[in-house]
Amino acid sequence: MAAFVVNNLIGLVRQVIINRTFGTSAALDAYFAAFRVPDLLFNIIAGGALGSAFIPVFTELLLKGDQKRTWQVTSSVFNLMLIVLSGLALLSGLAAEPLLRSVLAVGWADDPELIAMTARLMRIMLISTVIFGISGIVMGIHHAHDHFLAPALAPIAYNVGIIIGALYLVPVLGIDGLAWGVVIGALGHLMLQLPRLRQYRPKFSLFLDFKDKDLRTIIGLMLPRTLGLAVWEINFWVNTIIATSLATGSLSAISIAFQIFTFPQAAISRAIATAVFPTFARQAADGDKAAMRATFVASLRSVLLLSIPASVGLVMLGRPIIALLFQNRQFDANSTRLVAWALSWYAVGLVSHGVVEIVTRAFYALKDTRTPVLIGVGTMLLNVALSVLLVRVFEGVAWMPHGALALANTIATTLEMIVLLVLLRPKMDGIGLPSLLKGAAQTSVATLAMGAVLWAMNTWLVLPDERLYGLIGMGVGALVFVIAVVVLRIPEGQQLIGMVRRRIKR
Repeated sequence: MAAFVVNNLIGLVRQVIINRTFGTSAALDAYFAAFRVPDLLFNIIAGGALGSAFIPVFTELLLKGDQKRTWQVTSSVFNLMLIVLSGLALLSGLAAEPLLRSVLAVGWADDPELIAMTARLMRIMLISTVIFGISGIVMGIHHAHDHFLAPALAPIAYNVGIIIGALYLVPVLGIDGLAWGVVIGALGHLMLQLPRLRQYRPKFSLFLDFKDKDLRTIIGLMLPRTLGLAVWEINFWVNTIIATSLATGSLSAISIAFQIFTFPQAAISRAIATAVFPTFARQAADGDKAAMRATFVASLRSVLLLSIPASVGLVMLGRPIIALLFQNRQFDANSTRLVAWALSWYAVGLVSHGVVEIVTRAFYALKDTRTPVLIGVGTMLLNVALSVLLVRVFEGVAWMPHGALALANTIATTLEMIVLLVLLRPKMDGIGLPSLLKGAAQTSVATLAMGAVLWAMNTWLVLPDERLYGLIGMGVGALVFVIAVVVLRIPEGQQLIGMVRRRIKR
């Protein structure tokens, strides 16, 4: 989690540099639109889909102690993934401009220069997709060995690569420098994980056997998850398509807002979910539902403890924090207003996103990738319908319409969370609901105290600049919440404080 936090801070520096350089301009709109296809290919082939299918099978092979068989299967997965990703990246690069005109950036169809720029950025960033495919397998191997530090540090190298592109390549290459920074970052993401890999004595080969039962198992587990991730990516595609038809800067605004939103989401729920998944997999393989249920409850209570106050903090402090970090001549007050509006609607769904991260890992550990996918398909259809509907509603009441895209995401994800929890309950013989509700109630009381103090500050504290309110508010809000956690004796909070104290003593 500490590495995730550091990565988020460096990611924040990356966004400060990018946003202060490009504002919410058409060039940055093109950059975000160009990301969609490389992101889609990576996520559905080598990202979460591969990890959710590969780690349980790899873990079982490790437990059996057959090293030769373990690395033979791993080689098959590696070679197959490399062939598929390289082929899809090549085809996507060749079809970039028609794809943009007809699907992804229909609103820019009459602007050939913007389409050409976006296609050029896409082709550059497709190189990183293949590199990330290799890195994704290495990451899965680390996780199966209960090593989380190198994979958690790897995204830092990725962000550093983009920062290098922004600082040193953009002045020479313009917006293309950012795209090449993505490629540099992908290489760093892979290279940082390789030293630790040597300790497992891997034996990679050109072996690829489609009849291999373990490879077939991995592919069988991947297919539903791949469909689910493709469905999830469609949400972003729909957002991109709708945003390109709105005012200039709308796509940049929702993209930047979502990136800010993912900072606490990644540091909290994604970090916990990543660390707990191999434990889930072992407990599921042993058939120990009681242990898995206990791990599930502990993980979810930790997510609630951190995500509930973070959600309220983003709503109350979002605008001054955005102004503090990004606002300058390029990223002006209007840009701050656009991003803050979208962020407030995303922030309401932070808890739902966090819970879904943990719940889906439990399904994957039980080798059930179909249920989350089926629910994901329904969530996607709902998100698309709500996006179209709510944009019209927002326009009807004279609200900035891009905020509707964030609200649609929040509503759909909240319903997804509820349905997944209901369906997971019989699979684990319960989900510890009384304990979860108690934890949520205690955290809500502590968050209410924090919110009351922040509201009082905003009402009675007169400051010359709203950015000071954001800076002071973060410190005061965090302090009040910690005090409330101690007073209420919330177990997860006390454990966290104890861990920090032990680290300091060391």
